[in-house]
Amino acid sequence: MDKPVEDTASPQSSTRRVYLTLRNDIITGQIPPGERLKIDVLKVALDTGASPVREALSLLTSDQLVDRLDQRGFRVAATSRAQFQEILNLRCNLEELALRDSLANADTAWEDALVLAHHHMNKADRNDVDAYEVHHKRFHMALLAACGSPILLRFCSQLYDLNVRYRYLAGRAKSYSRRNVEAEHRAILDAAVSRDMDMACTSLMDHYRKTGAFLAEQVD
Repeated sequence: MDKPVEDTASPQSSTRRVYLTLRNDIITGQIPPGERLKIDVLKVALDTGASPVREALSLLTSDQLVDRLDQRGFRVAATSRAQFQEILNLRCNLEELALRDSLANADTAWEDALVLAHHHMNKADRNDVDAYEVHHKRFHMALLAACGSPILLRFCSQLYDLNVRYRYLAGRAKSYSRRNVEAEHRAILDAAVSRDMDMACTSLMDHYRKTGAFLAEQVD
């Protein structure tokens, strides 16, 4: 019998590494919806022990990215048009609430961070989808950062990640790339910096619904 893989990193860092790797692979579609996640296979592929894999899968279950099967292990959460619509509706409702509170509390430090996040997003190479996505999320979360509610921010972040799984579909479609997403982001930024709550919310919701209308056609 082969000697079990011995993970020399701390249990916490090993679990974190496995969690981030699997999370990225699921969100980007490298591990497709519905695929079984076998602990014995994953511990070899990720060069770690069974415990970090099991703990990472439990965390991903809490993130709604993995389903726990009673007595049968884990699998990647499925995607569906109904789920996408639910995610979109929740994002619109919660982010409008967060954005209004964020603008009400906004100060110079918040504005500087938002403008910088927008600048880095615009400079990022859109052909490098993974790198661009990091900056894209930072911009959207920077909009909400002053809302004063860590719980609300955590929900918004989780919904963002769930939505990204669907947007990776659109990123491979030519008709989606013809949208002037940069102009949409600029309109959101300008309204937010001007502290125009209604315009900022309208611009953000229009941005999400344009993506939503397209993605709904891509989801089986």
